Amino acid sequence: MLSVDLARKEFEPVGVYVNTASIGLPPRRVVDALHDAIETWRTGRAEAAGYDVLVQRARQRFASLVGTTADCVTVGNQVSTFTGLVASALPDGARVLAAEEDFTSVLFPFLAHADRGLRVRIVPLAELVDAIGPGVDLVAVSAVQSADGRLVPGGLDGLASAAARHGCLTYVDATQAVGWLPFDAERFDFVSCATYKWLLSPRGTAFGVVRPERLSMLRALYAGWYAGDDPWTSIYGPPLRLAKDARRLDISPAWLAWAGTVPALDFLAEVGVPAIHRHDVGLANALRARLGLPPGDSAIVSVAVAGALERLQAAGIKASVRAGAVRVSFHLHNTDTDVAAVARALGH
Repeated sequence: MLSVDLARKEFEPVGVYVNTASIGLPPRRVVDALHDAIETWRTGRAEAAGYDVLVQRARQRFASLVGTTADCVTVGNQVSTFTGLVASALPDGARVLAAEEDFTSVLFPFLAHADRGLRVRIVPLAELVDAIGPGVDLVAVSAVQSADGRLVPGGLDGLASAAARHGCLTYVDATQAVGWLPFDAERFDFVSCATYKWLLSPRGTAFGVVRPERLSMLRALYAGWYAGDDPWTSIYGPPLRLAKDARRLDISPAWLAWAGTVPALDFLAEVGVPAIHRHDVGLANALRARLGLPPGDSAIVSVAVAGALERLQAAGIKASVRAGAVRVSFHLHNTDTDVAAVARALGH
């Protein structure tokens, strides 16, 4: 295992960067792998089939991170694409429950099916789990809210248990969770995750997880050669011959992005999510204490202070504004020194 202190040496941020919830910083090994991949491409040594090894290794590594198997994992490029597959799988008139504060990549694909009678009930996140009951066909929610870092009330286990009691399907966007929060994908029917935040990867790679008994629900709407049972004999002509497992939902990969995703996932696995969770939440709670806020369970801190972003920018600190508040997020490259810098910039 790689310690957090040694892992931090893989990063080279300029200034104080507390913005992983927007864009994760790449470790040095990711940058090196991308440089190598570009050089291979530039010099005419790239082979299309050679990238398959990268995609399969990433699939296996992600499966391990979220407690499932590679045959349940599909690869893609963004969350909304997978959300769309789930929304399309629901029958006309199905009833979906979602959180009103959620990221629109979770909401819009369901709302876009209103023309065939899909009914989406929107409730505050705090009421979501209690609203699961008879008549709800699927509940869709982010494991961690993008705007302010809130986790699902009662925890993900509580969500899964409530859904199971009422025979309700579950769809969870784990983009703001996987990489720092222990996550068991097998508790849910459908999971999606983009990698360019907490998984420290180039934008353009994403994963979906499908519970095996739900795979037959999903139509391979984006089926191409890469979704074939044997991709390299699926590049011309009929008949339809899709993979038997979740690969049937694959989208042809953006090769260079996957060249960076593999070493990023390897790196996170070496450190281990439990250690990352302790580190990230520990720093977030250290900042909360400095600001007079109660301790929390998230690596994301939302600070509603007038002029906060301008103060942080003046101090050379990179953060974001979401839902009218400054959003600060801590990951492996951050230290107690960063916490102190943010607190000072905010007047504490």
